[in-house]
Amino acid sequence: MTLSRRDFIRSAQAVGLFYASVSIAGCARAHSANRSFALIPDPARRLDLPEGFSYTMVSEAGGMMSDGFYRPGRPDGMACFAHPDDSDKCILMRNHENWNSVPTGSPFGKGNELLDRVSESQLYDRKKDGSPFFGGVSKVVYDLKHKRMERDFLVLTGTAANCAGGPTPWGSWLSCEEEMLTPAEGPGKYHGFVFETPSDATGLIDAIPLKAMGRFTHEAASVDPKTGIVYMTEDARHGLFYRFIPNVPGKLQEGGRLQALALKGRKSAITSNWPKDWGGNGPETFVVGQDHVAEWIDLNDVEAPEGDLAHRGHAAGAARFMRGEGLDYAVRMDGETGDFYFTCTEGGAERVGQIWRYTPDEGAEAGGTLQLFFESTSADSLDMCDNLVVAPWNDIILCEDGRGDQYLRGLTPDGKIYDIARNAHKDQSEFCGACFSPDGTTMFVNIQQPGYTVAITGPWETLRA
Repeated sequence: MTLSRRDFIRSAQAVGLFYASVSIAGCARAHSANRSFALIPDPARRLDLPEGFSYTMVSEAGGMMSDGFYRPGRPDGMACFAHPDDSDKCILMRNHENWNSVPTGSPFGKGNELLDRVSESQLYDRKKDGSPFFGGVSKVVYDLKHKRMERDFLVLTGTAANCAGGPTPWGSWLSCEEEMLTPAEGPGKYHGFVFETPSDATGLIDAIPLKAMGRFTHEAASVDPKTGIVYMTEDARHGLFYRFIPNVPGKLQEGGRLQALALKGRKSAITSNWPKDWGGNGPETFVVGQDHVAEWIDLNDVEAPEGDLAHRGHAAGAARFMRGEGLDYAVRMDGETGDFYFTCTEGGAERVGQIWRYTPDEGAEAGGTLQLFFESTSADSLDMCDNLVVAPWNDIILCEDGRGDQYLRGLTPDGKIYDIARNAHKDQSEFCGACFSPDGTTMFVNIQQPGYTVAITGPWETLRA
């Protein structure tokens, strides 16, 4: 099996091509060993679902949007917001993970003939040849009652590889750049930042990076609703787990402090559970269910023009996580406390995925508790978990970005994995951006290639049962 361009970039940035090639070659293609729900083959060969469930195609990349731009390619991270005026409708804020080296997926048409409709303040950056970057965010207004898209349009553009992000309690979407480009590589500006896009946007906004939130290979973000602190993952094999303490909660543009998680008594811990030969600490370094006391390290020079923020943080004592990706906050049954769950796509002794749980203590300066919540022991059960979302019934919904069949999986509080959907399309592309409508009736998810956004409905209560 050949190494994808995306895996190539991630691997080369982290530990070199040798490790990447061995990891790919040593892992078999995944099938499902989870027998809790049988998936019914889709005659259209798009999406296999359990009995009683169905999907509606919301949109496909490449079509014309309501604003006259073309729908960008590679839909990725996404969040759903309540419509301010109509409870039968909802709003999707949808990322587009178009990389610098990917020539397709432009919202501006052939030869970028529509680019003159975009002001310089709205277009974050251009490539060396003067053409625009194609990453960004589109907004979708979806009619839940009639199961159809009402309109969609471009909100953010000119950014690079907007992979994941996260919603805020104040109604905006944090869109995160995964690609850390520098002007020396051709662009006019540095990349690798967070951009805030309001869910009530009516068109393109000015593209303003939140530089105080750090420059690194950003993946997901999630906000503590009690404190306004933003937690963030990093999709790199040398990545850290970050938090941003804003000077003014709810106003990230006012700046703040960036920190990285460390473990008390375990300076510069490596959490991958990889054997030593693979750059880990040996097998069973971290045990599922065991709590570890967390503390936080202040980071300096967070705009990191050299792209070395994670390396400096690790040297200062921060824990290293194996490709942190999906991240979401879950309120506990008491309604007062909550936990952050995040994935490590290549974590674990079998290198097919870990899910961690971080529980913050009270107060902005407090530490908290870190626990390895789940570690996959087989690609046939869970293969390289990427984006995640906590379901209304408190299971964790996991989007796979693996090496074989791509599944949407559920994870129960007692550690049981079950299948929700299988990508039946010939491209076998990753699932991403899973999120639920405010009323919990509809789950939206993207299939990155060929660029589908779908809405899934059905008897969700049977999954938890």
